[in-house]
Amino acid sequence: MTYSTGQQVKHERYGFGTVLTCDEERISIRFDDHGEKKFVRSIVALEKSDREPPPEKKRATRTRKPKVVPAPVAVK
Repeated sequence: MTYSTGQQVKHERYGFGTVLTCDEERISIRFDDHGEKKFVRSIVALEKSDREPPPEKKRATRTRKPKVVPAPVAVK
């Protein structure tokens, strides 16, 4: 079976995912609920899916708290 980048697939254990890369030996898929997984193509069981790809999740940007620097203490 041939796969292309961006194609939607379904794996028995990991569910739905999007093909990231694919060559003659290996395939890399980003699954909706399990992240990125890599497989040997000759032994992985995938089904092609006609579903629409999910929207890209935006990463939350973290704002850093400013460092609190203690004021200098005058010595008498």
